Amino acid sequence: MKTNKGVIFDLDGVIVDTAKFHFLAWRKLANDLGFDFTEEQNEQLKGVSRVNSLKKILDWGAMELSDEEFKRQMALKNENYLSYVEEMDEQEILPGVQKVIDYLIKNRVPFALGSASKNARTILEKINLLEKFDAIVDGTDVSKAKPDPEVFLIAAEKLKIKPENSIVFEDSVAGVQAANNAKMISVGIGEKKILGEADYVFPGFTEVELDFIKKLLTK
Repeated sequence: MKTNKGVIFDLDGVIVDTAKFHFLAWRKLANDLGFDFTEEQNEQLKGVSRVNSLKKILDWGAMELSDEEFKRQMALKNENYLSYVEEMDEQEILPGVQKVIDYLIKNRVPFALGSASKNARTILEKINLLEKFDAIVDGTDVSKAKPDPEVFLIAAEKLKIKPENSIVFEDSVAGVQAANNAKMISVGIGEKKILGEADYVFPGFTEVELDFIKKLLTK
């Protein structure tokens, strides 16, 4: 296939569902500090950095921590999260994702990861996708959180693709906004009522037809 376009995937909620692991780890942190943390609150942390997530949770719990304790709690949360990640394998890849990745590889379409997660490489290794990506940009490579487009602009640069020729798959409002801010083509994976700012929205990758991918890449 002749194309001047490339694809950028978010990780959590797009390729794998690690949101459930984040929820369990954040809830344990909140419970250990003496208050509760709900799934509804967890939804508000999608695409948000670890530092800002903890700040939000402490606000909800009406708590303040010293800088030292803040850092300690962040590290504890990550340890708990990684204990869940350690058990991951290929079965954690969300339905329909592998089909799209195989199609991109077959047609020599470059694709990258653009994720806020600092554990992105570990997760990709666990699910045997690490070597498949042409470029990886994660939380260790960026200083600005989505909806700032930094993560996607770096990914496009690594793929040697112009921003306007980049197709981004995202599951969060902040991520869709980041793609739009970068003047990229945004494809939301999730609910239309939440991700309505995206150029296209699908409930999941099982609904993303290869013909649709082909049209995006060749138009």
